[in-house]
Amino acid sequence: MQQDVYLGGVKKGGLTSSTEIRILLCYLIATVTPLNRQALENALLGEELVNYFELMSRLDDLVKQGLAQQEGEEYHITEKGRSVADSLAADLPRSVRESAVRAVIRAQSWLRKEAQHKAEILEKDGAFEVQCSIEEMGHNVFSLTFSMPDVLSAEMIKKQFIARGSEVYAQLLQALTQPLEEP
Repeated sequence: MQQDVYLGGVKKGGLTSSTEIRILLCYLIATVTPLNRQALENALLGEELVNYFELMSRLDDLVKQGLAQQEGEEYHITEKGRSVADSLAADLPRSVRESAVRAVIRAQSWLRKEAQHKAEILEKDGAFEVQCSIEEMGHNVFSLTFSMPDVLSAEMIKKQFIARGSEVYAQLLQALTQPLEEP
């Protein structure tokens, strides 16, 4: 295929044509549903499979060409788009398809966790507080604050809490609800 896209931010083996990008997007939207713009962006840019500007442009193309429909931030495949995905996805390298699907699923999982597991970094007197909380059905069910000496440590705590907040909550709840052993 001829090279017709800007390759800034695309690793070797990434997609090098507008057509390839459109095919991959049809394949992803048909395969992983529901799929939103943020998950696509995080996944494909994080894996360095496409360039940001090309991604946004090709997503717009899909909608204009009737291959996908956009409802809010979510994309849904049309019959025409499903036909493209079914007939042309094999033209893309299998490693690209598999990498893209795994990355999209990870990105969707992260977005769900980020919506439930909140973590905010606040600077106070040269130290950094990480305020962590878990929300369910609009209610704060758990909150915890860590004081960290530097912003890098605070960022690490924030990222880990978003990824593993449910585990932290479950382990702490279990520890606090176990009967005390008599000495």
